[in-house]
Amino acid sequence: MMKMPMPSIDSVRVAVRVRPFSQREKNSGSKCVISMHSRTTTIIQDPKNPEHTKTFTFDLAYWSHNGFQKDKDGVFISANPSSKFAGQRDVFHDLGRGILDSAWQGYNTTLLAYGQTGSGKSYSMIGFGANKGIIPNVCEELFQAIENREKNQEYQVTFSMLEIYNEQVRDLLSKTKKPGGLKVREDQQLGFYVDGLKSVPCENYAQIERLMEQGTKIRTTASTNMNASSSRSHMVITIQFKQVFLDRDLSKQSSINLVDLAGSERQKSSGSEGDRLREGSRVNLSLTNLGNVISALADAAMGKKVLHIPYRDSVLTKLLQSALGRNSRTTLIAAISPADICYEETLSTLRYAERAKKIRNKAVVNTSTLMRESRAENNKLLLGCGNSRMAELPACQLRSPPDQLSWVHQLEQARSEWQQYYVAIAQEQQMMKTFPHLLNVSEDPQLTGVLKHFIEAGSCDAGQAASNAITLQGLGISDKHASFTNSDGKVTVTPLGKGKVIVNGVPITTKTKLQHLDRIILGSNSAYLYIGFPSERGSEDLSRFDYDFFQLERAASEGVSVDTLGAVNSGDGKADPSVLAVFQDYIKLMPLVAEANQMSEELKKGLNMELKVKNLASSDSRGYDLQKEVMVKVTNQRTRQVWIWSKAKFINRKFLMEELYQRFLDGEDSHVAQEEDPFWDPAEVIHLGSAHIWLQSLAYCMKFEEQVEFLNCDGLEEAVLHIHMGPCSPTGQACGEEDVVIDPLELLGKRMDFQIRIVQCLGTKWLKEDAEQGVQMGYRIYDLPNTLYTKPVWKILNPQIEETVQFTTLNASQEFLNYLKTNALIVDLWGLQEGCAELSCSQPGLMVTGEGHIMVDTKKISSVMDKGQTTSNQIPELYLKLLKLEQETELLRNINRVLREENVFLKESLEKTGSSQQAHKPSNTLKLTGTTAQLPAAREINQMRTQQASYDREFAKALKVFYQSMNVARGQFLKLRHHKPPEDDQMLRPFVHQQSQMLKDFGDLLESSLWKLKNDVALMVKKKRECLLHMEY
Repeated sequence: MMKMPMPSIDSVRVAVRVRPFSQREKNSGSKCVISMHSRTTTIIQDPKNPEHTKTFTFDLAYWSHNGFQKDKDGVFISANPSSKFAGQRDVFHDLGRGILDSAWQGYNTTLLAYGQTGSGKSYSMIGFGANKGIIPNVCEELFQAIENREKNQEYQVTFSMLEIYNEQVRDLLSKTKKPGGLKVREDQQLGFYVDGLKSVPCENYAQIERLMEQGTKIRTTASTNMNASSSRSHMVITIQFKQVFLDRDLSKQSSINLVDLAGSERQKSSGSEGDRLREGSRVNLSLTNLGNVISALADAAMGKKVLHIPYRDSVLTKLLQSALGRNSRTTLIAAISPADICYEETLSTLRYAERAKKIRNKAVVNTSTLMRESRAENNKLLLGCGNSRMAELPACQLRSPPDQLSWVHQLEQARSEWQQYYVAIAQEQQMMKTFPHLLNVSEDPQLTGVLKHFIEAGSCDAGQAASNAITLQGLGISDKHASFTNSDGKVTVTPLGKGKVIVNGVPITTKTKLQHLDRIILGSNSAYLYIGFPSERGSEDLSRFDYDFFQLERAASEGVSVDTLGAVNSGDGKADPSVLAVFQDYIKLMPLVAEANQMSEELKKGLNMELKVKNLASSDSRGYDLQKEVMVKVTNQRTRQVWIWSKAKFINRKFLMEELYQRFLDGEDSHVAQEEDPFWDPAEVIHLGSAHIWLQSLAYCMKFEEQVEFLNCDGLEEAVLHIHMGPCSPTGQACGEEDVVIDPLELLGKRMDFQIRIVQCLGTKWLKEDAEQGVQMGYRIYDLPNTLYTKPVWKILNPQIEETVQFTTLNASQEFLNYLKTNALIVDLWGLQEGCAELSCSQPGLMVTGEGHIMVDTKKISSVMDKGQTTSNQIPELYLKLLKLEQETELLRNINRVLREENVFLKESLEKTGSSQQAHKPSNTLKLTGTTAQLPAAREINQMRTQQASYDREFAKALKVFYQSMNVARGQFLKLRHHKPPEDDQMLRPFVHQQSQMLKDFGDLLESSLWKLKNDVALMVKKKRECLLHMEY
């Protein structure tokens, strides 16, 4: 009996690799937030707070962001000797060779690639073009090493390839799909294994290369059929490598698991945030469970008490049980994006990797003695058979239990299949040289160009029916979808029935001639590149026609572009990065919305989904543009009910829709309870638009009355608001023109009362669309903790609101006065629909005065109340009285101060008069007369002060007229900002003329307003000077 080998205690080896900017990130104006100052250190910078950085230390850190060039073979290499660029060979040298060394020693090895979608996981694992990844390099060097080994040893290699999607296992080397996927079973000796998984014996690297191509083709077809992106599935390649030492009756067995994990998007950015339904993708669930296993193992390695490692919670963690904490030498490569727009996901990936490096595995060399039957079988192999044999492992296996065929039989069967496969490949290559054909284009570059549909001479139909010359799968593909005709050296495509066909971004309904490299979309989102006749072809770079190219072209034909979203910053003419990022989100969601609409149609759900950009034409209370984001407007075409879904909620719902749709395709019952239906939501209040009313007039104690537009998310008029605002007395009596102030600082520290009166809402489109619906309005001013809502009004086209609210500040602060001068009141219009909960009109948590007016600018009051630990929602009456007494005291002080000044002035005047009379020695009678003569001078002073007050009032009136003009000008300016050019070129000239006229009107208004203010001020200055001259004489 063999002595059990001692385990090798190894920590999980962790490497991180940062890729170059993607084209999408370049288009978004992204900045790099990753830096690596050594081969082990990675630093990430917070784009919102550049001084805030986090440093991570791993076993290896690969800088692949820049500093590279292509050599003559198309391989990326360092641009110069000083470049720190790490290419594919560098990564393989460190990680791949480590895997091979462990395998030769008899250890099980595992390589995990982790990171968000598009971070470069598949590139590191598989590679692209001439830049081969770790997997092909490991396989190639394994067979090169086998060829150089001693003759008294035999080597047996088998290859399997599977995909885990939505907790189902799919064999990527089998053309037949088992409903529900392959089952994961457990064996006492083997641990968890996949029952019925095909393992193919391989004799050289070329065979593994062909198997990977075959597996990728099946994966592409499966992702099309299931309408599932490959980025949401895990791919596992397992190479069983057995070394047989015939002279020692000994064997070593190694299982090499190479795992490309699904995209690790955080739940907040792509999951069920804010959704009443569960997390939609069980892919994310499996990654969450993997994280739980890693965290538990990391805690155990740190000496913490861990009661349970949750391996059994998902298919993925069952199959990776030996790789994590058990019998395997494991490496994790964390692929990250350098872009600031991916900061949160990148930080999450780095933290995940940091936890993984704490895990400690106990790997052993897997050796066993050969039984007599095995020796006999291997002696047969010495007669000329090649290299491979599957052997029993003591840990997790991705295969059936040991009721396998003999190694010799497996090898013979594989050779027969290889012959058939080689014939099929040769035939396909010949047809590619002869006939025009369609190449599939996938979101995953690894799957692009895998499927080829040939258009032979004559007419051939394309669709789901098996009788078609071209059989297609995918959402929105009908049985007879389109017809392709190859005749007289040209190819045409004709949609059949209601089949949707898009050529170069434009939907077609009639026969259309195809040109070489035309882009075709069939159904909701099956994309193909048309390759013309051999005579039409050149040395074109087909890689530029990627998935994004198709979607950008499609968006442009629908009138959506960076320009229509307002990406140019008027300040410096550069593109606004936030708008560019929103545009990229829009492009990313376009095909998903098309697919969701198709599923709704086929499942007879009656929903129509359309992309919108939230805050496209909205600004905050100071007039600055709000952060834009993509949202989905969902309309039930039967009930006219509307929902607004965030990007995250829509993506989650689409996952759930796919599950339901897959059940429908599989012939299962796709009926679900309404509460569980991803196509349904309870009725909700819908935000229709916002109106901006500038508060500047209140800072000067002027009243304001205006009709202001409610602008919707597209910047178009949704309704018109009739509103009054104005200062008033504590009792609610409107202030007059004599109360207007020239400088808002005059109001500092004083009590201010003002009213906001919402009069009416006119021409609401929401109510025109359905007269049974209703509206509410809401607003919040300054430091109010809650939004104030008007009472709901139903079934009235132009609802009369007539609601007045009085606000009071007992001690106007500088901050509040500045707010009034520079900010706008934003009134939001909300649409009510049948069954929705109305917005609450109650006012909890608001402080009110004794008269019942809502208090604003309460910072000082709140701090006093906090110190006194007051718990009531209202200010105590005692405190109100105290404030009132303080105000009255301050008023008395001011009156006293004025009287003193007046007294000093009169005293000085009397002294001057007395000294003058003393000089002329007047009689007592004259003294009295002199004193009396002084009185007219006092009257003149009072008259002068009265005139001064008159000038102040005139100046206030002039300012009032000016500010009203400025409000009109501001409204015209907003219209100009959001006035978009027409898509029709013929309408461009009238648009330019209209725009020019609007600019001229805007300029005229500004000029006339300034000219009038200047004249009014000049007239007042002239009158004042005349008055002063008169007083001197």
